[in-house]
Amino acid sequence: MMYIKELCRVFFSIKIQNLPTFCSFKKKEMSDMGNSSRATSSFDEQSIHGDVLEAILSHVPLVHLLPACGVSKSWTAAVSSSLRKSTNTKPWLIIHTQSSRHPYSTATHAYDPESNMWIEIRQPAIGYVSTLRSSHSNLLYMLSPSKLSLSFDPLHLTWHHAVAPKVSRIDPVVAVVGSHVVVAGGAYDFEDDPLAVEVYDLESQQWTKSDPMPEFFNGSAASLWLSVASGDPHIFVMEKTSGVTYSFNPNNNTWSGPYDLRPDHRVFYSVIGFSNDRLIVIGMLGDAEDVDGVKFWEVNCESFEFDEIGEMPANLLENLKSHDSQISSIDVSMVGNAAYVYISSRAEEVFMCELIDGGGCRWRSVANTSANGRSIMDKLVFTCSKIGIEELQRATRSENRKFVLKR
Repeated sequence: MMYIKELCRVFFSIKIQNLPTFCSFKKKEMSDMGNSSRATSSFDEQSIHGDVLEAILSHVPLVHLLPACGVSKSWTAAVSSSLRKSTNTKPWLIIHTQSSRHPYSTATHAYDPESNMWIEIRQPAIGYVSTLRSSHSNLLYMLSPSKLSLSFDPLHLTWHHAVAPKVSRIDPVVAVVGSHVVVAGGAYDFEDDPLAVEVYDLESQQWTKSDPMPEFFNGSAASLWLSVASGDPHIFVMEKTSGVTYSFNPNNNTWSGPYDLRPDHRVFYSVIGFSNDRLIVIGMLGDAEDVDGVKFWEVNCESFEFDEIGEMPANLLENLKSHDSQISSIDVSMVGNAAYVYISSRAEEVFMCELIDGGGCRWRSVANTSANGRSIMDKLVFTCSKIGIEELQRATRSENRKFVLKR
């Protein structure tokens, strides 16, 4: 306890106490601290160092570690060492709110489960191409008749731009696997082939036509009806209501399946995702008028057998059901050891499921403060990413980005 108090006193000397109201992680602002602050920091640094400092920093949320790197070289080394030893970093949920009116500006907020705080990410506007969409947890994209723009790095600092695929599409399945961007289905009615698949190579920057989607998807070949999970070298595409799933390998342009990924006959709606290279099925049980439960299963990708992981607690299920007379669908963003469950049309409350190594899960309810004050016409787009100190440092070095902690 003495060491925790000492650490807090050191953090106070570098003005960490100001973080809850405003936190701009900028080198210039760190260098502008007064001489008295430096003197206090220098004195306190001698009081806490080495293994003790690393042990304490290992319990400090990531969002507070970036300014700690500016104290001294030894503190920077201690931060890096504590992060290398950390094996259970929880991914951030990132919500992008796009205005429905010109110029279609986008606001971005992130939830850090380590600190249990929401962070406003103030950054340059995303160049508008069309409606912002997301896919398989961390992919953001915009597709117009002339252009495809996509971003898949953790904080979406980099955007890739390409000419649009030859087939005009309104709501396709889009996924990135390796160096390939797969665009499938979702074609306009005037197109001849509603199941057309095109693959864009990020290295050669060329489109190629692939084998079409299986005939089973005829009539449901759109992201509205399909859930997609990307795990190198395949993507898995599931029809949400039946659980019927096919996999696609862009390296040889072949489809495999079908696989029945409905682990329980009571499942009426399901989605898929990857968690630490494990294919996960999340299913709603019962029916839309009376949802009996929300369960997680792990799928063996060779035998396609199921292993139940856990179920949403009854009190959280009641919260999920409390605002609607029926729930026909849920959305999930998943990466690493966590999954966020929500209904995107009303995301005032998000449910986090932490997947425990060896089986089981821990749940929590997260009040979405980023939803306060938004217009009901605004579009919410969710991504989920593992964020490290390198990503935060890169973000603060690129253009004019600030991280503001929300109360």
